[in-house]
Amino acid sequence: MKLDSYWLDTAPRFSQPAQGPLAGRVDVAVVGGGFTGLSAALELAKRGKSVVVLEAGRLAAQASGRNGGHCNTGVAQDYASLAARIGNERASEFYRAYAGAVETVKSIIVEEQIDCDLRQSGKIKLAAKPQHFASLAKSYEVLKREVDPDVELVPPERIHDEVASDGFFGGLVQRNGMQMHMGKFGVGLGEAAARRGARIFEETPVTGLKPLGGNTFELECARGTLRADRVLIATGASQVGPLQWFRRRLAPVGSFIVATEPLGKARLDALLPTRRSYVTTRHIGNYFRATPDERLLFGGRARFAMSNPRSDEKSGRILREGLVTYFPQLADVRIDYCWGGLVDMTIDRLPRAGQHEGLFYSMGYSGHGVQMSVHMGRVMADVMFGSAARNPWRTLEWPAIPGHFGRAWFLPLVGAYYRLQDVLH
Repeated sequence: MKLDSYWLDTAPRFSQPAQGPLAGRVDVAVVGGGFTGLSAALELAKRGKSVVVLEAGRLAAQASGRNGGHCNTGVAQDYASLAARIGNERASEFYRAYAGAVETVKSIIVEEQIDCDLRQSGKIKLAAKPQHFASLAKSYEVLKREVDPDVELVPPERIHDEVASDGFFGGLVQRNGMQMHMGKFGVGLGEAAARRGARIFEETPVTGLKPLGGNTFELECARGTLRADRVLIATGASQVGPLQWFRRRLAPVGSFIVATEPLGKARLDALLPTRRSYVTTRHIGNYFRATPDERLLFGGRARFAMSNPRSDEKSGRILREGLVTYFPQLADVRIDYCWGGLVDMTIDRLPRAGQHEGLFYSMGYSGHGVQMSVHMGRVMADVMFGSAARNPWRTLEWPAIPGHFGRAWFLPLVGAYYRLQDVLH
C-alpha cells in the first residue's frame, strides 16, 4: 500500500517550471500553485498581464491533488437548512455559483484541451440511515422548487439501481456534475497557464510579504525578491508562510482516502452501475467514486487529525473497514493507495474571497473546492482589476475562529461532537 496520492502518483510532472532567481516587477503575484492560483494565472495571462505563481512545493500537490475527485453542483451544507438560515434568495445565489463553477471547469478543460479523463456523471447523496431519507426528501422539494428542477429523489426500494450496497436507504441525485483525474487536470491547468505566459515557480515558499502602499507588495523567498502590483493569496489551509490572519479563520481538517486495486469493468459496473460521485449523509461520512483505471476510491473524515504518514496509515485501516461494511463483496480486495490532505474549513462551511489589507484572497472551500477553486481563480482575475461584484462571497464577514491561532487543537473535540451527532441522529 503506497502512502501517496493516487492522483499525484499517476499524473505526469509539470514540464514548464520557471527557473533561476526571482526579481523585477509583475502585475500579479499568485501565492499558491493549486487550482485557484493556476486558474487565476491562466486567466490573467490570457488577458496579457504579467503573472508569477509561487508554489511552496510541487504544483497542485496539496488539496488540489489530494481530494476525492468530485466536481459537482451543491453547497457544503444541506440546502434546505441553508435556505432556512440565510433565506432562499442568498441560498439560491450560492447554489447557482456552484453550478456555474462546474461549467467553468468544463469550459477550461475543453478550451485548453486538457487530457484529464473527463466524465459527466452527476452526484448522489446517499441516506446512511432510514430517517435520513426524510431530510433528503425535504431538500429535494426545496431544490426542485427554488433552484434545480433537474434533481431526482431515489426511493429506498430503487437504491440498488444506483449502488450495490445494503447500507443506504435512498438518495438525492444532482445531475450537474463531473469527474476527472485530479493530478492530470492540475498539471494540465499549469501547462495551459505557462503556455499563455505565466511564470510558475515550484519549491518556492514565500517567506515575507512587505506592503508598499495600495495593493503593491514586495514578496521575499529563497530565490530572491519580487515586487507585485497585486497579490492573490491562494494557499487554502497551508501552514507555510506569513499568513497568520488567514490561518486564524480556517480549521485545517484532515481528510483521508484509499484506492483499491483495479477491479475491472464488469465488477465495477455491478458495484456502481451509474458511476456517479457518491457521498453519504453522516456527519463523519464517506465519499467514493470510480477512477479512470477502474479502482474504487473511498474517502472520508476517518479521524479528526492532521495528515502525516502515520496518521494516514491509521486512517487507511479505518477506511478499509468502512468500505467493507458498505461493500462486503470487496472484502478480498487489495488497497493500493492511502493518503491524506487538509480541508480548509470555515465555521459556516462557505468559501471566503475578497481583500484584506491590500491582499486579495480566495479560499475556505470546505471540502467542495474542486469546482469552486477553479471558478474563483477566474473570478478573482476580474475582482483584482475592479469587478468586485463578480465575487459571490463578497458580502460574507470572516471573523477569526474563537481560540484558534493557527494550530487546530480542537479537532479531537470536534470529532467527538460529530460522532455523538451520528449516534443520536
